[in-house]
Amino acid sequence: MAASRAPHSRKALGRLTLPERTYVADALRTETVGGVLLLLAAVAALVWANLPALGDSYESVSHFHLGPAALGLDLSVAHWAADGLLAVFFFVAGIELKRELVAGDLKDPRAAALPVVAALCGMAVPALVYTLTNLTGGGSLAGWAVPTATDIAFALAVLAVIGTSLPSSLRAFLLTLAVVDDLFAILIIAVFFTSDIDFAALGGAFAGLAVFWVLLRKGVRGWYVYVPLALVVWALMYNSGVHATIAGVAMGLMLRCTTREGERVSPGEHIEHLVRPLSAGLAVPLFALFSAGVSVSGGALGQVFTRPETLGVVLGLVVGKAAGIFGGTWLTARFTRASLSDDLAWADVFAVATLAGIGFTVSLLIGELAFDGDQALTDEVKASVLLGSLIAAVLATTLLKIRNAKYRRLVDAEERDEDQDGIPDVYEQDEPEYHLRMAAIHERKAAEHRRIAERQAAERHALAEVAGGAGDEDDRRA
Repeated sequence: MAASRAPHSRKALGRLTLPERTYVADALRTETVGGVLLLLAAVAALVWANLPALGDSYESVSHFHLGPAALGLDLSVAHWAADGLLAVFFFVAGIELKRELVAGDLKDPRAAALPVVAALCGMAVPALVYTLTNLTGGGSLAGWAVPTATDIAFALAVLAVIGTSLPSSLRAFLLTLAVVDDLFAILIIAVFFTSDIDFAALGGAFAGLAVFWVLLRKGVRGWYVYVPLALVVWALMYNSGVHATIAGVAMGLMLRCTTREGERVSPGEHIEHLVRPLSAGLAVPLFALFSAGVSVSGGALGQVFTRPETLGVVLGLVVGKAAGIFGGTWLTARFTRASLSDDLAWADVFAVATLAGIGFTVSLLIGELAFDGDQALTDEVKASVLLGSLIAAVLATTLLKIRNAKYRRLVDAEERDEDQDGIPDVYEQDEPEYHLRMAAIHERKAAEHRRIAERQAAERHALAEVAGGAGDEDDRRA
């Protein structure tokens, strides 16, 4: 009787496939550049809003209105940044989510379980921490969703600034977390921050989305078709009372993200490649510029820890995010057949979970929506988002730096390409052609070393003969 086969154990946070690694590297490269610009924009906003000579001008520019009033779009500059520019950000998020669902980690339910559970726990626990803090302190529960979001661009900017190497599996885990995080943030905005609905405008928006979908399925091409249609859909969605960024993510989800015969990349990936720099390099930094300008005096920062709403946000980002993501990952590995990759330790998961506590773009947006009408509390909550993100960044930096030497070795192993064919060697270990190429390379090196050894031996022999000849001559003279 044959021995029973042990249940298959799947490695969590293991090595990515080569196409997935290439996609993640390209996506994170753009997000990292955008994250640095986001960081600079946030610093510029804080300086602009807090310098006595410039503070009034910041308020004037942020609240300057422009746009066609007849279409219900006479909005302030800050409002345009939050509802207009962030629609581009959520459009890219929609494409990312669609790709993950049809071609990425979320396609396989077993592989998707870990990042999805980790992301859900990473949103539920911060919300719970905020709620408990405010129930205990008698604060408002309206901001429960503020600490639930992770800002992938800001997190990557921190990695770029501190110069920390991070294996591609951990970077992909962080990116997938952020994609799932964005999805549920969109649902939170749509469900909890929509008040009065204009059903005529909403119906028009859905009709525009239907036209958008039909044009895509018919294979119609041309930006001059889709950009005007997208603007119409966005304007109708805004006037419906549903947050206008929902239009962006809906259109992103409609794009096809699988390749057909003769296609090198899918239409969705092609458009994402074109639009992502606009999102990361312009839309999100401009949103940060007109959202992060809050008072950061010593007294204001001190009040962050005394007011339940702001304390709940800080604790949610710093404690809730780390505990939720780490706990969700551990529980998934504990109660499924997944086991942590041999190259990583649970300390690495905790460090990434702490890094995910950097909540900026979506947290600031939800803070504005949650406390709309109370400008003072809105600014205090924004300050708490900035402070909580800063604390999370410092903690993550410390934890990642401790492990950085190991990360550097892992990254070097991932990128090693001794046969110089453009593909890292770790992806070719099971291919006979790779070993034949390496054997030929080693044979050439061995032949070169043999020639060098023979030449050196000949030189030593010649020197010995010369020295020996001189000695015989001296003996004869004696």
